[in-house]
Amino acid sequence: MKNRFAFQPRYFLFWLAYFVTAKAAFLLYHTTRTVTLSPATVTRVFGYGLRLDASATAYLCLVPFLLFSVGSLLGPKFPLERLLRFFTAVAGVVVATITVADLELYRAWGFRLDATPLQYLSTPQEAAASAGTAPVLLLLGAFAGLLLLGWGLYQKIVGRLPALPAGFGRGRAALAGLLYLLLLVVPLRGGLQQIPVNQSDVYFSSVPFANHAAVNVPWNVVNSLFLQNAGPNPYQFMADSTAQRLVQPLYAPAPADTTTLLRTRRPNVLFIILESFTGKLVGHLGGEAGVTPTLDSLARTDISFRNIYAAGDRSQKGLVALLSGYPNQPATSIIKYPRKTERLPHLARVLRGQGYSTAYYHGGELAFANMKSYLVTAGYERLTERADFAPRDQNSKWGAHDHVLLQRMLQELPRQRPPFFVTAFTLSSHEPFDVPMRTRFPGIDEASRFRNSVYYTDHVLGQFLNKARLQPWWQNTLVVLVADHGHPQPGDTPNHAPEKFRVPLLLTGGALRPTAQGRSISTFGSQTDVAATLLRQLQLPASNFRWSRDLLAPAPTAWPGGLAFYCFTDGFGVVTPAGAVTYDNVARQIIERDATVQAAQLRFGKAYEQLSFTDFLRK
Repeated sequence: MKNRFAFQPRYFLFWLAYFVTAKAAFLLYHTTRTVTLSPATVTRVFGYGLRLDASATAYLCLVPFLLFSVGSLLGPKFPLERLLRFFTAVAGVVVATITVADLELYRAWGFRLDATPLQYLSTPQEAAASAGTAPVLLLLGAFAGLLLLGWGLYQKIVGRLPALPAGFGRGRAALAGLLYLLLLVVPLRGGLQQIPVNQSDVYFSSVPFANHAAVNVPWNVVNSLFLQNAGPNPYQFMADSTAQRLVQPLYAPAPADTTTLLRTRRPNVLFIILESFTGKLVGHLGGEAGVTPTLDSLARTDISFRNIYAAGDRSQKGLVALLSGYPNQPATSIIKYPRKTERLPHLARVLRGQGYSTAYYHGGELAFANMKSYLVTAGYERLTERADFAPRDQNSKWGAHDHVLLQRMLQELPRQRPPFFVTAFTLSSHEPFDVPMRTRFPGIDEASRFRNSVYYTDHVLGQFLNKARLQPWWQNTLVVLVADHGHPQPGDTPNHAPEKFRVPLLLTGGALRPTAQGRSISTFGSQTDVAATLLRQLQLPASNFRWSRDLLAPAPTAWPGGLAFYCFTDGFGVVTPAGAVTYDNVARQIIERDATVQAAQLRFGKAYEQLSFTDFLRK
């Protein structure tokens, strides 16, 4: 017969075994990456991950251990075993749900599940659409398997609660249970060391996937919920004065005589943001040929920027980078904090102050990822979103497809008071890539469906521009075309790789001077630089956009070919003509570095990360 006072250690062992099994499930689900690891590395995944697994186990044991002490004190009338089993069942379902969600989200996002999905709870339909390409049956099978496995482990390791030994008083039993509760402090904080366990303690490899596999996902989710980004700065690499000295030259004031590409000082501005348009599918950027014929044609006849990188890897992050010229944050997004976004500069606000009328178009729900609060703060006079389209036109899982969106703009732009600043955000090239057109590129895999969705949006964009050129407002309009972020497909590009972040940026429209036609800009830059570049062309000050520089001005002497900084969870990359370097903030080590990259480039990246996050904390 099992001893009653071995119940708590057995319960702890049950959850620990469950988390180890979940880790094995993660490695099995990502077999194509796991097989690239040596057997010794796989073993270390489990060994190093054990500290976080034990910490997560200790947190889950707090309530049961407390119940055990209370139940021992109150005696047989207290439904102790029933409460313990109920708690374990609920916790088991929650942990299994988190574990299964992480399996697929890691494939799409490249980082272990944290609090990020909570941004999408207000728009569950859009969140479900994001998962449209997931293997639902496989994931449901994994969920059921984890629940059955948990039940089997509980029966085998824990079993039923033994009665108190004869003559053993309730007070002594409660005291023994309380002792086990107090002992949880050791695994909860990851040992007896001065600093409690954190994510970096399980990082042991130069291979990001191996480090990520060692992380305990429920622990990671809860930890990210408690991190409120109020400080101190976790990216403090050097003295702030040193960081300022390294970063400031990139944003030195540009000469006043920047080349003017526009025929008029106050043109209309049509700012079109293209969902997930990765440079890997853009021919004029060296990507696959034939996927974006409209963009490639514009690159030959108008103005194209060849070395632009997204500031981050999510739509809401791209929105802030483009419209506010503001850097992204590695493990959060400023758009989650309306109090902070109120303090950001906005292109719409600046231009509205110059007499521009403003409008924003999107076929989906603007509440998604808290974008609406950001746009309202920006001062857009009119917002058009999913609910504003007729039900028959909401023909995408996200809302209205891009051809519907662009057609509506074509109808309404003649009624927009000039000069206008109109922003449009496409959506059809977002997962699940269900576009209303005949298949152009064969294949049912994710890369093929994504490729077809990009082709569709490029095609309907071309139709829109052809019709727009016939409108009276066209001759006085500048059109900005830029992506919100890149994409891991095609090629399942690693989360940190620079090719995932390279995006197109083009200028077209009747407001361009004839002498600007066919111009190619090779300067390296970021999405954050679009704001200052646009304002300088409109002969407006851009001093409030302190993280944005004019891409058409001479490059700073410190970085003669320009520079692009981007961040991902949880690291950053810096790209220059010399090459790229990527850095893991948790492991505090380089992920990849081109042989031609100097140490100064990495040092700049650390300084930029430090200063930009300090600025975020102070907002």
